Amino acid sequence: MNFTDLNLIEPIAKAIEEQGYTNPTPIQERSIPEILKGSDFLGCAQTGTGKTAAFAIPILQNLSKNKTKNNHIKALILTPTRELAIQIEENINAYGKYLPLKQLVIFGGVKQGNQEAALRKGIDILVATPGRLLDFIAQGIISLKNIEIFVLDEADRMLDMGFVHDVKRVIKLLPQRRQTLFFSATMPSEIQKLADSILNNPVKVEVTPVSSTAETIKQSVYFVEKDNKLNLLSHILENDIADSVLVFSRTKHGADKIARKLQKDNISAEAIHGNKSQNARQNALNNFKSGKTRILVATDIAARGIDIDELKYVINFELSDVSETYVHRIGRTGRAGAEGSSISFVDSLDLLNLRNTEKLIGKKIPVIKDHPFHTDDLVAQKRDSNNKPMAAGGDRRPPRSPKPQNNNNKPAGSTPTSFKKPKNKNFTRKK
Repeated sequence: MNFTDLNLIEPIAKAIEEQGYTNPTPIQERSIPEILKGSDFLGCAQTGTGKTAAFAIPILQNLSKNKTKNNHIKALILTPTRELAIQIEENINAYGKYLPLKQLVIFGGVKQGNQEAALRKGIDILVATPGRLLDFIAQGIISLKNIEIFVLDEADRMLDMGFVHDVKRVIKLLPQRRQTLFFSATMPSEIQKLADSILNNPVKVEVTPVSSTAETIKQSVYFVEKDNKLNLLSHILENDIADSVLVFSRTKHGADKIARKLQKDNISAEAIHGNKSQNARQNALNNFKSGKTRILVATDIAARGIDIDELKYVINFELSDVSETYVHRIGRTGRAGAEGSSISFVDSLDLLNLRNTEKLIGKKIPVIKDHPFHTDDLVAQKRDSNNKPMAAGGDRRPPRSPKPQNNNNKPAGSTPTSFKKPKNKNFTRKK
């Protein structure tokens, strides 16, 4: 099928042709006609399959037919991260460049003045993160009473990031009569319940197995001791990979540490995470996209907001405790049918996460031993009921060292001989 077979209006057809689009992806092919009909829609497709175009194109076409001319927001797209919100707005702008519709993206982390001024001028399509949206609603800057189309994008990521309660607050403010579009890469039970509560007889489309990875991505694992991970990363980037690489770190501190190590080894790198200002994050992302910076080190806040054409490599410096995150991370490469590669560094703490990830994606990830830091001596560290690392013997805390002895050969901290505890059982000794 070609995009010309989807009965798109000429301004949109011209714009997407200029973007180089010829054949719709499976999720686009199956969603665009249904959304154009006005149906509620539930789409489950892995990251990198073109979900943004799947809802943005029909929204633009449907709103372009609306003869009502006013300054009210008609479509709301709610998404979890600033990076993804910016990406969606950029795509809408590209697809709708020949339409008289106005769109805006709002997010936190920046001063609200420019966003507020644009809202007061009137817009048709709003892309927002939950926090800033609710803030503007509380200030009386935004009203949702005229929303005709509501999109909840990356719903499972909303759950992961703790936004579900915010999402439910937003939904309560929407008109009962509306078209709702619900997109998610995975469909855990909590997300299915949310979908069931807000969708009205939806068309359901699942174009790939839940939590699967693209077949075009070559996946591999490197077994390495934790203390050798930084050296292994530099070795790979200096000897094996000459292209740009997106590196994922579990923590913000870790991302900064990795970037500093690479810079010390004369490898251009920047870190992007939640503690960075929005301008710093956007500058780092732009530098990476333009090739000015070769390595971008990111926490999972960027796992679903980075859309970089022809990105060939993703490296997981650590595996996430949430197995679904692996799918989203490596989905930054191998997009829209392109080939890509993912490399995961695995130490003792990562072994259980590796097993859970392989179970989720339904395949074993090949182990690469041809590197100077390979080890066969990794032993999975025990985890508690909350999947937290535990020390040997099953205690999450390290074993206590023997208590120092006092001059009377009694353990320090024991009750002094001069103090006699009263018989009153309700007595509490002051600390």
